[in-house]
Amino acid sequence: MHYSFSKKITGLDYVAVMEKAKEALKEQGFGVLTEIDVAATLKKKLDIEYGKYTILGVCNPALAHKALEAEKEIGLFLPCNVIVYEQDDAVVVSGIMPTVAMNMLDNAELSAIASQAEEKMKTAIDAI
Repeated sequence: MHYSFSKKITGLDYVAVMEKAKEALKEQGFGVLTEIDVAATLKKKLDIEYGKYTILGVCNPALAHKALEAEKEIGLFLPCNVIVYEQDDAVVVSGIMPTVAMNMLDNAELSAIASQAEEKMKTAIDAI
C-alpha cells in the first residue's frame, strides 16, 4: 500500500534540507509541533547508532480545526508526520498521505479536508 510521497534531494546537506523543509511547510500553512531526533533517541534509550532521521509532527491549524469539528476523535490522527533522513548520498523528505489515513473512516467531510492537507503537504515537499 502506498501511503506517502517522497523527494530525494542531492547537493544539499541534512541541515539545509531540514531548514528548507520547515520553510516549505510553513509556506503551506503547516507549523512544526514536534521534532523527534530518532538517532539521538535510539542512542539514549538503546545505545544504538543510527543515521540522521527526524520525524516532524506538522499541523495546519485551519485544517485541523475543520477536521476536529467534523470528527472529535480525529485527534488520534493528528499531527501529520513528515520524515527527513539520509540515504546514500541524498537526503529524503517524505510526508504521509492524509487521504490514506482517512480512508478507514466513513466521513466525506474528513476526506475532503484530508485532500486539502495532502495537496498542501505535497506542494511543500515538491518545493524543497
